[in-house]
Amino acid sequence: MNDVKLENRIRVFRAEHRLSQGELAKRIGVSRKTISTIEVGRFVPSTIIALLIARYFRVPVEQIFYLTEASSQ
Repeated sequence: MNDVKLENRIRVFRAEHRLSQGELAKRIGVSRKTISTIEVGRFVPSTIIALLIARYFRVPVEQIFYLTEASSQ
């Protein structure tokens, strides 16, 4: 893989829906820490978790998760 990184817009979607990390976690059945570590990019979610988040917000998964090229500095 050409140094790609998975980015996400979970924080943006949570803000638009006025949800805390804990509330989102509870609604999709994961821990608050899971949501936190995904948001900051320390953890790449499973396909199931990514799809559950997208389904909760009623958007395609690509509106929340996307790939970027990591800079080679």
